[in-house]
Amino acid sequence: MSAEKPPSRTAKIIGVKESLVLIQVDENTPIMKNELGYICVGDERLKAEVLRVRRRTADMQVFEDTRGVKVGDKVELTGEMLSAVLGPGLLGQVFDGLLNPLHALADNYGFFLPRGVSVPALDQKKTWHFEPVVAVDAKVSPGGVIGTVPEGEFKHKIMVPFNEPEPVEITWIRSGEMGVDEVAARYKTSKGIERDMTLSQRWAVRKPIPEALIRRRFAERLYPTEPITTATRIIDTFFPIAQGGTGCIPGPFGAGKTVLQSCIARYSTVDIVIIVACGERAGEVVETITEYPEAKDPRTGGTLMDRTIIICNTSSMPVAAREASIYTGITLGEYFRQMGYHVLLIADSTSRWAQAMRETSGRMEEIPGEEAFPAYLDSSVKNIYERAGVLRCPDGSTGSLTMIGTVSPAGGNFEEPVTQATLGTVKTFLGLSADRAYRRFYPAIDPLISWSRYLDQLGPWFTGNLDVNWVRDVKSMQQLLEQGDGIYQMMQVTGEEGITEEDFITWQKSLLLDMVYLQQDAFDEIDACMPRERQLESFRLLKGLIDADYRFKDKDEGRGFFTELTSLYKNWNYSAPGSSEFERYRKEITALATQHGYITPSEAESS
Repeated sequence: MSAEKPPSRTAKIIGVKESLVLIQVDENTPIMKNELGYICVGDERLKAEVLRVRRRTADMQVFEDTRGVKVGDKVELTGEMLSAVLGPGLLGQVFDGLLNPLHALADNYGFFLPRGVSVPALDQKKTWHFEPVVAVDAKVSPGGVIGTVPEGEFKHKIMVPFNEPEPVEITWIRSGEMGVDEVAARYKTSKGIERDMTLSQRWAVRKPIPEALIRRRFAERLYPTEPITTATRIIDTFFPIAQGGTGCIPGPFGAGKTVLQSCIARYSTVDIVIIVACGERAGEVVETITEYPEAKDPRTGGTLMDRTIIICNTSSMPVAAREASIYTGITLGEYFRQMGYHVLLIADSTSRWAQAMRETSGRMEEIPGEEAFPAYLDSSVKNIYERAGVLRCPDGSTGSLTMIGTVSPAGGNFEEPVTQATLGTVKTFLGLSADRAYRRFYPAIDPLISWSRYLDQLGPWFTGNLDVNWVRDVKSMQQLLEQGDGIYQMMQVTGEEGITEEDFITWQKSLLLDMVYLQQDAFDEIDACMPRERQLESFRLLKGLIDADYRFKDKDEGRGFFTELTSLYKNWNYSAPGSSEFERYRKEITALATQHGYITPSEAESS
């Protein structure tokens, strides 16, 4: 939507403290919190945001290097909030935290980016074919669809600006090829004001898009009723994440967060993936940027990048922009959710985002909380995750935004403030263990400390789509893992001789469950991605094997049996469904178990 910009206003710098500057305005110049401004240093204009206003002075965080900034420099105030441009052309792009396309910046300025430059987020030269879905005189609500633009496999919906308070009347509309800033339609507001509409619009990133729409009953927040399928067995079976839900993945260095989030992004049953690389090491982000354009999308057959957006703000980039990057990513996620798409947002990592807040808070000399984090850390974390959810959009479609944040606690300490604030907000906790990673148990999600509140909440879906006893059976397998760990801890003191044969078999069963179901090979084409149907088949077979009452001469024979059974089961996991190997390994598993007292389901029914 095109809009008149407020008149330019100026201020002057009266203090500089690293990336924070103190400005002063005259008595006739209004200023507001989160307002955007530009610090003028010679020919450079450095973008900054107002964090705090105190009468005629205000603190501004600068999103770039502040070398050369001095007292007396002029500041241009825009009267606008820090905003994101929303429109066709976002998919497949790599942006920085302020939505500057990095490839375009590199093409224009080289790989060493100069200070104070920016590039439009959307390609101004590219044209799109706009096809209207409403006619002149139509009444359309805020967020309602007036037409579509094809963008890859998606229909990009062009919507009435979300900040309109009442339905609008279309007075003129056209179809055809046009750029993102060309006028596609005109509408008249409830107050009789006529405005132009383009293919793009702007939105303040710190304000949720559907907030006013929900309050005015143009949209409705729904209760999550379905899980997303990540194709990772331990998550989908034991610690599910709802579509439109929240989860976190805390873990120490080397525990496999990057590989796990890559698998979740690649195989999850969502339409669009947004990855916010917030403060992670540049090497990891470069790996993501180079792999995704070449990785095959298992859903569409194209490249994974076709339905992915990467917000890249590494540890080598300015701290202030790191703090803004998560808000930028969430705003993009909300935008695609408004179109009725299912979006997955992965924030890596919220610890670096919180550290950026801590640095800024320290420079503002605010009263610190635990470990010097700001006192409002907990509410800030909650505000981020609460923007996820399921939404019924104004056009009647249903979209969702699922948010998974990785946390990097120092030394793997889950008691530190960021992890604790996150745990009090999310409903799925996938705790990575350094001990499991050291033993090459990947994914290194510790089943004894992880949890999901969605297992019971989504019980009706599991009952109707998987098995009537699914939740009960999953909980019984969780109990087996706890029993096995208790026996293992006892064995560390007494050895195998100090436990009964019954306890030994229980431990072997829990180890079988861990080895063949909780562990998964992310680098094997078959085992890396296990659909729900095969997970159900595998879980039923495994539960039958575990529930069987086996007979062994001694512990050595029992150990040999479970070792061979584990080997056959792993080979079965690596076999493609329907292949000769798939059928052969399953028969060998059943035959081996039958030798020691296992009864197949068909035999149990006949008896």
